[in-house]
Amino acid sequence: MPEDRAIETHDLSKKYGDRLAVDRLNLTVASKQVHGFLGPNGAGKSTTIKMMVGLLRPTTGSLSILGQGVSGDNPRVRRKIGYMPELPRFPKHLSGEELLDVYGRMYGMSKTERQGRITELIKMVGLEGRGKDRIGKYSKGMQQRIGIAQALISDPELVILDEPSIGLDPVGMVEVRNMVKDIVKSGTTVFFSSHLLAEVQQVCDHVTVIHLGVMRYSGTLEDISSKVMARRRIVIELEKPVDGVLAALKTMKFATVEANMNTYTLHLDTREDVRAEVSRAVTSAGGVIVKMQEEGGGLEDAFLSLVGKEGMA
Repeated sequence: MPEDRAIETHDLSKKYGDRLAVDRLNLTVASKQVHGFLGPNGAGKSTTIKMMVGLLRPTTGSLSILGQGVSGDNPRVRRKIGYMPELPRFPKHLSGEELLDVYGRMYGMSKTERQGRITELIKMVGLEGRGKDRIGKYSKGMQQRIGIAQALISDPELVILDEPSIGLDPVGMVEVRNMVKDIVKSGTTVFFSSHLLAEVQQVCDHVTVIHLGVMRYSGTLEDISSKVMARRRIVIELEKPVDGVLAALKTMKFATVEANMNTYTLHLDTREDVRAEVSRAVTSAGGVIVKMQEEGGGLEDAFLSLVGKEGMA
């Protein structure tokens, strides 16, 4: 695998009995970027991540992490990865600092290395003054922060975060978002899954959309709306209803039309800007336009077209 790729999969699949949780996933994640893994609950995100970190063995296909092949647990690769599972559960009797010390020992770090890194991470994740408190007394947001800190203890090349913002209030979500941005500034690759469209949109350079185990899109956020036929529509409000307007709009091959009193909605089947053409058709039919605006076509609409309405529930 080229050095500029942190993760690469080829026809990666995982089957549980008769259920195919991940179906021939071909994924490439470039190094030193934030890559979002987006999909509704049950899409196959956590199963894919567990294969990446060695907790699950693929049924078929191949997986490379940081240039090394992975099929199940690979200690050489694991030492270079930081991982925070979805809804992490840590021993409540340990303090935040004690937890990080345990993880540092597992990575083979010396006492001096651990002490320096723990102090640095406690500050980074916003737990200054609370590092000696028991985890059982931590709020949900604080537990997420210490979870991110443990994923960073070994100064990994790749950090994998599974739903890091789940269950957080808006303030906590912003804090996690800022931490992710800080991590990648140091040259670390961040791969994180989410079912929250806004989170991915705020943080990521690139995104992969998965639904029912199948990859539906992978590329930049800028490209997703242009490459996917999102649900663009033009909404026209007339001064008063005119019989000929609906007939004129229905002749347009690039849209389907809905009418409600003096409001007409065109659901577009084109990426072209057709507002001028629509305006001429309405005016020629005797309509007086009070308001005309284009809606949709953004990331949310693109996501809807990829996963369907049931995926947004």
